[in-house]
Amino acid sequence: MKCVTGRLELRSELSLVERSDTGFVPTMGALHKGHLSLVECARKECRVVVVSIFVNPAQFDDRNDLRNYPRMEDRDVELLKSAGADIVFIPSVEEVYPEPDTRLFDFGDRGRVMEGATRPGHFNGVAQVVSRLFDLINPGRAYFGKKDFQQIAIVKAMVSQLGYKVEIVGCDTVRDEDGLALSSRNLLLDTEHRAAAPMIYTALKEGVRLSRSESVEEIEKRVRQSVERSPLLKVIYFEIVDAATLQQVRSWDDATEIQGCIAVKAGNIRLIDNIQFR
Repeated sequence: MKCVTGRLELRSELSLVERSDTGFVPTMGALHKGHLSLVECARKECRVVVVSIFVNPAQFDDRNDLRNYPRMEDRDVELLKSAGADIVFIPSVEEVYPEPDTRLFDFGDRGRVMEGATRPGHFNGVAQVVSRLFDLINPGRAYFGKKDFQQIAIVKAMVSQLGYKVEIVGCDTVRDEDGLALSSRNLLLDTEHRAAAPMIYTALKEGVRLSRSESVEEIEKRVRQSVERSPLLKVIYFEIVDAATLQQVRSWDDATEIQGCIAVKAGNIRLIDNIQFR
């Protein structure tokens, strides 16, 4: 496995690799089994697997969140070596953004709900960094976890807008034994909040079960109440949406595929998850 930090070295390493043979996994480090599952998916489908480790300042609306985001580069590199990555790209901010990126993206209603509504500028920062990394790596496929359900929709919209010839592959959410979706932010949870956090997925599963006999409005209410039975958890939003448009549905007949998406504050840590209803 080769570790590179500069654009020129990266281009040199990829100069003899066909775009169609290149799989890319973008990460912000603090890797866990969910990230490694993306590498595994890429390994099965691509001759060369590139993984980036870059904490992108442009997608943090909260400066404290950026400052506290976990960083463990040496450990991450060892994990990626064991997982079978071929190239790890660990750039500085100056390498990714040699000049300030002032681009503004408009993803329509998809970008104005849920994470877009509660984290202003977040998806613009995601689009900036992912497009910049696509420019540098030129992959045939890029792999993202379905835990970030809305983010995948935004990246697909960005790919369409900018005309990239890259396939966006969504990979299943990986969970801990107690059901909590794996996230680098889980490392920041104290003991009490970590013990409470699995209630999020428990409430989502119960919502799916009850949806066979109850309305969308009632399920949204029940899931919020179930999560907040713990005084350590506060729901930021829970919305049941059309999986294609990300707009809220009012009836189970409003869309062919329906997803429930949730964001929860566990103390000062923001956790997200989602589940398929239909």
